[in-house]
Amino acid sequence: MDRHEKRVVTLACLIAFVVILDATIVAVALPRIRAELGFGATGIAWVVNAYTLVFAGFQLFGGRCVDVFGVRRMLGWGLGLFALGSVSAGLAPSAWLLLTARAVQGLGGALLIPASVAAITRALPDGPRRSSALAMWSMIGALGSASGTVLGGVLTEAAGWRLVFLINVPFVVFAALLTPAAAGRAPGGRRPSLDLPAAVLVTAGLSLVVDAIIAADWLPGVLGVLALLAFLGYEWRLAREPMLPLGLLRVRTVAGANLTMFAIGLGFFATPVLLSLYLQGVLGYPPLQAGLAFVPSAVATVLGGRIAGTATSRFGARPTAVAGLAVAVLGFAALALFATASTSYALGIALPVVLLGFGIGLSFTPLTVVATRGVGEERGGIAAGLLNTTRQCSGAAGIAILTAVSTGPGYPSAFALTACAALAALLLAVTLLPREQRLSARPVPS
Repeated sequence: MDRHEKRVVTLACLIAFVVILDATIVAVALPRIRAELGFGATGIAWVVNAYTLVFAGFQLFGGRCVDVFGVRRMLGWGLGLFALGSVSAGLAPSAWLLLTARAVQGLGGALLIPASVAAITRALPDGPRRSSALAMWSMIGALGSASGTVLGGVLTEAAGWRLVFLINVPFVVFAALLTPAAAGRAPGGRRPSLDLPAAVLVTAGLSLVVDAIIAADWLPGVLGVLALLAFLGYEWRLAREPMLPLGLLRVRTVAGANLTMFAIGLGFFATPVLLSLYLQGVLGYPPLQAGLAFVPSAVATVLGGRIAGTATSRFGARPTAVAGLAVAVLGFAALALFATASTSYALGIALPVVLLGFGIGLSFTPLTVVATRGVGEERGGIAAGLLNTTRQCSGAAGIAILTAVSTGPGYPSAFALTACAALAALLLAVTLLPREQRLSARPVPS
């Protein structure tokens, strides 16, 4: 890679780390936040969900904004909103202000993630260098998810829960310094339409559906499904320049990667929250010890991510994803098997999280590569937004469903469901991901 490409990859990876970190860094701090700000037993979950809900709902809109206004402008807006939300959350004197700040963070993240992927796909040509860059992006993002609980435990124990949010500020400042040199200018010529009606419909629909899952309330779910059907109808019949060309969903690479990501996301993104509650509520770990318990997972995720780029280029996306998902299934199954009140750390926690961390680190890279290939550069932002919409919606659904299961049948049952989700992802990868090692870029049918 030349100097410009290295700056782009550094910027994109930094953004992936801090945005995805914020979905899990708060998990260990939840008991102290509840005690200080007076959240109820069910209301405390919204400290996670206020971020995840907005992040998921605005992903497609963020991807469209990248394609319309350019990478640099969306990075600037995204970093500004993320910084504002982080500082406001860290200084929040009440529960409602904290939840509002978390929503602002989520909106900033929804602009930043598709912009970071689009920055890579537009700076590097399709081939080994782009695969390597996306491998690094995926690895750092997975590391952010895995290390969030570690860093959250350390910060909560050492300095209190507010630093969990304020720690974002140095990352945002560094990213802002890199943005002018790394990100390209806005696209020239006539800009496509933002397709605002579609953006409103899909954002409202996804938000309502995720809210229905979180709140276990059917009415928002029905309204959300109706909004999503209206979105599809509008894009099919009325939109002159659709935000989401429906032909994109017929591209095998896009469909296969998104379905696989949804299945693995159901289990993986709920696991840090489940494990944090299990370690503190069942095994009696203090916040620092609970956070440090995730260190093996973070190390294994980095190792899997480092191998993923080379493996994807050498063996192809499908074999690499299948291998990673198979290892992840073993990790989730081990959690389900050994999650008892008397389990040892080595057998019940360390071994499972090493397996699932390595498997996720290995599988996320080929899934990202597949999802953004074959769509054309002009649709790179929306393809990235679609994949991350899938990832966040599955994560929100997984947290809502599996947390409810853990408080009813118990943690072994919840972890067993994560293993089932991972197994479903493995079967989808085997069935749907293309066999070709290299995929040529083709225009997306409208």
